[in-house]
Amino acid sequence: MSVLKVIEVLSSSENSWEDATRKAVEKASKSLKNIRSVYVQDQSAQIKDGKVTEFRVNLKLTFELE
Repeated sequence: MSVLKVIEVLSSSENSWEDATRKAVEKASKSLKNIRSVYVQDQSAQIKDGKVTEFRVNLKLTFELE
């Protein structure tokens, strides 16, 4: 039987929401083992002078406990 845990993670990128998601998973995988999935719960962007300067994501990461 597997036991899974879900945590919430926030991340940002100057490039895209996809890049922010990738960065979050890469960073989390340095301290969490067995990451199974990521759910993008929310997306937002920071605007300055009429241009997007930062893409932000609120993620739920699911991983298996050992």
